[in-house]
Amino acid sequence: MTSQEMIALCKKHTLYTWAAQDAVDPLAIASAKGVYLYTVDGQRILDFNSQLMSVLIGHGHPRVIAAMQKQMETLIYCYPQTATEPRAKLGKVLSELLPGDIDSFFFTTGGAEANENAIKIARQYTGRFKILSRYRSYHGATNATMQLTGDPRRWASEPGAPGFVRVMDPVPLEFSFGATEEEQTKNHLIYLEEMIQYEGPNQIAAFFIEPVTGTNGVLIPPKGWLAGVRALTRKYGILLVCDEVMAGFGRTGKWFSFEHGGLVGDQAPDIVTMAKGLTSSYVPLGAMGVSAAIADYMRSHVFSGGLTYNSHPLAMACAVSVLEVMKDEKMVENAAAMESVMRREMDRLTARHQSVKEARAIGLFGMFDLRKNGTGGPPHGRPGEMIAPYNGAHPAMGKLGKFFRDEGLFTFMRWSSFSAIPPLSITEEQLCEGFAIVDRGLDITDAVFEG
Repeated sequence: MTSQEMIALCKKHTLYTWAAQDAVDPLAIASAKGVYLYTVDGQRILDFNSQLMSVLIGHGHPRVIAAMQKQMETLIYCYPQTATEPRAKLGKVLSELLPGDIDSFFFTTGGAEANENAIKIARQYTGRFKILSRYRSYHGATNATMQLTGDPRRWASEPGAPGFVRVMDPVPLEFSFGATEEEQTKNHLIYLEEMIQYEGPNQIAAFFIEPVTGTNGVLIPPKGWLAGVRALTRKYGILLVCDEVMAGFGRTGKWFSFEHGGLVGDQAPDIVTMAKGLTSSYVPLGAMGVSAAIADYMRSHVFSGGLTYNSHPLAMACAVSVLEVMKDEKMVENAAAMESVMRREMDRLTARHQSVKEARAIGLFGMFDLRKNGTGGPPHGRPGEMIAPYNGAHPAMGKLGKFFRDEGLFTFMRWSSFSAIPPLSITEEQLCEGFAIVDRGLDITDAVFEG
């Protein structure tokens, strides 16, 4: 097909996510390799977003493709009540990879289903109904996970399922819990404990968090916050559920982002949900990992969850191969090493472009926030209003997105921000190639800066 034929048929017969269908202007992608996408018309595009923050090992890795081909020749599908070799292998690999005593897993087709089942099992295990989550969060687009989600994407699904209580983040959009990280942590934990009291500690089953928030801004928690949350949840018998769908599997320079906050050993979360990087999105797969205490409870209690594609052999084999590639090619280590390059380039562009309000990164997990006004300030977190309102738009952001696309850079743009979340296989040269395009593009937002 030509790109025009492909786009016309896709728009006529399929629905695109989070968009009015007439406004969709999709890229016609023909192939992908490494950190690059290739359009039907032959344009090479640097994948600066790992597609949907998920193709961690890069596109078309030959070892993974070979493992998938081998599995397809023997057993593609088998119903969930069977035992298969790839299921056995993946469970063992994950039990060795996850910290603490998280060594039992339920496999799904994605992150939202992993979170749905985490809600179920948390309620069943604790006998409590309420679930806490944060406003600047996203946990999926299914019925329950939409209410678990805090950002505006949930609005269209309201009124939704009952029992969900949202709290402010330690670093909210405008309000501040303190000028320093220590103040933010101290004051937010006081606020959080008060919220727990309001809702009834014996009514709350679990607190769901993204240890490093993803689509709502790559928000890195202030120092001590994760450890403080762990202490609070333990104090009140509330399960801590870490949503590692986006930040897990090396994205932040560690295998799991909660490790940055010391949640290892006996401080590890009670439940961890995963997807995206688990198979590098070569095939759909999610997982929910639970602690030994929860797993032991389920040995004599019926787990009321099921999926036709639970523990799909092809997905299991793919995941095993992806994790082997990440270990053998030291991609987690590369993400940690490339953080300094990311930080260097972000600092350079922040100093050069007055429209940059803040640029932050942990590992290869980065985000730029753009502003429309402001006067000076420190290199990061400069004062001024965001270029677009919350859940809003600005014409310059549309122009910036078009510039990136025309110049061969694919990234995720939302409201006043855009991401720098490339595959973990990226080199310093390729990373700088992307930032060179960003550098030129920021002239567009500088031009509308109001001073």
